[in-house]
Amino acid sequence: MRVLIASLLCLPVLFSATARADAEPSLFSADGYRTDRYRSPTPAEADHARTLDTLGLRELLERDPRTQLIDVYRRQFLEGRFIADEPHANLPGSLWLANTGNGELDARWQAYFADNLKKASRGDLHWPLVFYCRSDCWLSWNAQRRAHALGYRNLYWYRDGIDAWEQAGLPLQPAEPVPLP
Repeated sequence: MRVLIASLLCLPVLFSATARADAEPSLFSADGYRTDRYRSPTPAEADHARTLDTLGLRELLERDPRTQLIDVYRRQFLEGRFIADEPHANLPGSLWLANTGNGELDARWQAYFADNLKKASRGDLHWPLVFYCRSDCWLSWNAQRRAHALGYRNLYWYRDGIDAWEQAGLPLQPAEPVPLP
């Protein structure tokens, strides 16, 4: 009898712990994109891209100068335009497709991403594309995953991004995102 009473007394604790766990938002969408806490530790590798460090990126750019760098760092977007709330600089030669690393994109942002990748790659699904943002940033991880879903197959992930480039003493350039049509 005591065991039954003790078991019954534990049920509210178990149910409240389960309810709290269910109330926590999932960090990933059903499609596998990170949707929350974008600035947190990232995995060492990405499933569909070769992970680069700064030396590896420099070697790739030297070996294949047509490589397209794609910065996906976020920029505030209000009333149909990007708001320059802080200065941003990226790696020279980069295409800044702001906000396309978000975990969920509506049709307009998805088209912005797909159209700009098509232009940058000249429609070649094997064109070398390097995605980056900052260190400990899931946005570029999401973007390379999204590019793979679009059929691109020569993908790279510069995991530590702008922060590592700058720490290596390499130049950055002031940047503005490609306008959203």
